[in-house]
Amino acid sequence: MVTQSRVRAAPLVGRGWLNTGGRSLDLERLRGKVVVLDFWTFCCINCLHVLDELRPLEAKYGGALVIVGVHSPKFDHERDPEALAAAVERYGVAHPVLDDPDLTTWDAYAARAWPTLVVIDPAGYVVSTMAGEGHLEALDAVVGGLVERHGALDPAGSPYVAPPQAETALRFPGKALPLPGGDLLVSDSARHRLVRLGADLRTVKAVVGSGERGRADGTAPEFSEPQGLALLPEDVAGLLGYDVVVADTVNHLLRGLRLSDGAVTTVAGTGNQWRTGGPGAATEVDLSSPWDVAWFDGKIIVAMAGIHQLWYFDPVAGTAGPWAGTTVESLKDGPLAEVWMAQPSGLAADGERLWLVDSETSALRYVEHGRMRTAVGHGLFDFGHVDGPAADALMQHPLGVGVLPDGRVAVADTYNGALRCYDPTFGEVTTLAAGLAEPSDVVVAGGRLVVVESAAHRLVAPGLAETAVEGEHHRVTRKRTAVAPGKLRLEVLFEPAAGHKLDFSFGSPISVKVSADPPRLLEAGSGPGEELAREIELAREYGDRGVLQVVAQVATCDAEAEHPACHLTRQDWGVPVEVAPGGTDTLRLVLRS
Repeated sequence: MVTQSRVRAAPLVGRGWLNTGGRSLDLERLRGKVVVLDFWTFCCINCLHVLDELRPLEAKYGGALVIVGVHSPKFDHERDPEALAAAVERYGVAHPVLDDPDLTTWDAYAARAWPTLVVIDPAGYVVSTMAGEGHLEALDAVVGGLVERHGALDPAGSPYVAPPQAETALRFPGKALPLPGGDLLVSDSARHRLVRLGADLRTVKAVVGSGERGRADGTAPEFSEPQGLALLPEDVAGLLGYDVVVADTVNHLLRGLRLSDGAVTTVAGTGNQWRTGGPGAATEVDLSSPWDVAWFDGKIIVAMAGIHQLWYFDPVAGTAGPWAGTTVESLKDGPLAEVWMAQPSGLAADGERLWLVDSETSALRYVEHGRMRTAVGHGLFDFGHVDGPAADALMQHPLGVGVLPDGRVAVADTYNGALRCYDPTFGEVTTLAAGLAEPSDVVVAGGRLVVVESAAHRLVAPGLAETAVEGEHHRVTRKRTAVAPGKLRLEVLFEPAAGHKLDFSFGSPISVKVSADPPRLLEAGSGPGEELAREIELAREYGDRGVLQVVAQVATCDAEAEHPACHLTRQDWGVPVEVAPGGTDTLRLVLRS
């Protein structure tokens, strides 16, 4: 947490407002209330986690607290006001949102990371800034302190106005699963349920789930924004008593669905978001936003979007744990334990290979013989819509992938609104269909390609035509921190919360891991360490650009308790930097307990 002394909050400037009934807001109108600005972008899984963390605060403090989302886009598609309005509904955002496509308010508050939270007191002054997720307790303490200190706050006149409810059979569906007999099971994500559709892609044959956000098991189950679906082999399903594994994304759970009667059982996860741990008994390990699931190599593989890993779930043994990835958010191939991913969101298996789309790197990748390789994609900040040789092709935040009968790989290229195709034999990428509304999955059902057209709230079988797209190469416009060439002091600022102390029970309580994308950006100082501060050395050629990746973790425990509880504070930063003359020689990152 960064505490600032009597700094007046900057005006809220953007293109327009959502969830206000068409009215514009300003901080003068919000005087007398505690205001929390949430700088977010709707592609970012950490930002989606923060939306969930803010819900209990909104309920606890009522009209004394106003959350204002400041949408600060990363991808070009996120600048589209219609796409933003859809995302606000899709993720159940129940507070005003400022559309800030040019990052005007982002810059005014010197935000450097998605998400960033800024607390403003009832008099209009900034009192706290926090970057990243996992700040519920700290936010509660700051907001509660302000409410107590300022006495009777204005509880009336909430600026939030709920948008009108639309009537469609599905609402922002996520993934689809072909079932024996020709039906399809669809995760109706924004309505927190599963829907069984007939082969005509329209007839609703059954609904599983109450439609309300929750986590109940049984024959009247509840979900929270479910996504991925995987059908178990018949022999495994017969042994376990359920047929389908469901990625219950916002509940951080895997659920088992029995198709005969719609009964649901929790099969993996505790409901708590992962901070550390695993492998272990499946119902005793924490998960983090499981986005898709697929049967591969005798087990369920889970796209753990929240921590940039793939996990395994062995339903027969009842175990789960990490399978690929280090939790570093970037793109690096190699042995599974060493690879970097960035929000894996779609999986499909073809027997020998497991294909995945890595949405934040706009990449198509695959696992084969214990290694991960990238077929299409360049990294966190390069995206576009370009066909041709795979080495030059570009996508934009793909969420779904499917394998065609002839071995080609279809990709739901979500933010390009397109269905793409990668041919492993010739190494070429083509566009099969365009003009789709945020396609989020693609499957082969009944001998045809079926696309989940999420923002159009339907499943479609589009007409296909392979047309090469020259397209454009885009880069993220997020501003880079100018750093001096040579030595750079990196400081992770941390203070234990009140009543906590550093926990030396298992050795050093501090772990800081530093890396860079591209690796050439760092000449010295990479790797793990046990100090909160270190000197690193950057490339000496002016103009070098990249992302410094820092993962910090500190263990604390209760200071005075007879049986002290342990606490783990962890944060993962990706800081875009540019080596330039006159740049800073010190980079400070705040780790809040």
